[in-house]
Amino acid sequence: MSDLPGSISINEEGPREGFQIESVPVSAANKLRLIDALGHTGVPSIQVCSFVSPQLVPGWADADEVMRLLVPQAGVRYTGLWFNQRGLDRALQFKDKLQLRGCIHVAASDAFCESNLNRTRAENLLAMRHQTKAHIDAGVVVNKVSVMAAFGCNFSGDVAPAVTLSAIEDALKIAQEHEAHIEELALADTMGWSNPRLTHELVCEVRNRWPEKSIRLHLHDTRGLGIANAFTALQLGVELYDTTVGGLGGCPFAKHEGAPGNIATEELVLLAEECGVDTGIDIDAIIAAGHLAESLIGRKLPSAVLRGGSLKSFRKPL
Repeated sequence: MSDLPGSISINEEGPREGFQIESVPVSAANKLRLIDALGHTGVPSIQVCSFVSPQLVPGWADADEVMRLLVPQAGVRYTGLWFNQRGLDRALQFKDKLQLRGCIHVAASDAFCESNLNRTRAENLLAMRHQTKAHIDAGVVVNKVSVMAAFGCNFSGDVAPAVTLSAIEDALKIAQEHEAHIEELALADTMGWSNPRLTHELVCEVRNRWPEKSIRLHLHDTRGLGIANAFTALQLGVELYDTTVGGLGGCPFAKHEGAPGNIATEELVLLAEECGVDTGIDIDAIIAAGHLAESLIGRKLPSAVLRGGSLKSFRKPL
């Protein structure tokens, strides 16, 4: 395991990813309770909300209220998610609290693009051109490309790495047209299709094609292979990950009701630190935040570490 990085950076997406899919509404006050608890765990970044249509994602109809009431904690970056001009305009109202960063969103599956964004591939590329210009005009840096369904799709099946690379190329052309410098390529296993072999293959192909860019993984644990995929990525030296506390969330447009969400933050923290990789996150604090999340949504979350706990207390001398 000599290729493991010395440290990794975890972006906590539990609030945004998690509350978008819950069938029972979670109040703004309770969303803020979880965001505040997460801010005390050592996570460097929290994606706190979605500025999206309340008709399509009612779980985030109160995004503006949450942002108005949010009290930022020192040393924590707060981000939001949006896909169009209206979402950007809403996010700009909170630029004093949010770290605003433009992202060019593409999909490696045309069918998922239509399900998730209600756009064909061509329509989405046109929308991303408009959105990239809007970001730059608003003074928002565009430095990230995100590929949804990068490993496979519940609608259209397996996605070959070449298709994902083509989607990245589409996005980089848009960036070049607007003189935007892309630093980060995010690969999202939106519907949990990846496995260690495919993770290894795609990460290596992306890195070989664009060695100067950082790779971020957004791994869903739909079929229980999420943490195995993360371990493969760690062995390849990948340093950037999206996770959700407790394994909150899931994509509401993925044709797979009841599936787990992202890999659980505390599971990745445990894996990394047991392998000697620093995360900067207090594992017992993140476990406590996971239990709080369970109490707020009224159900058990899929994280095994929430059940088993950390190893710290067992290692303390008597």
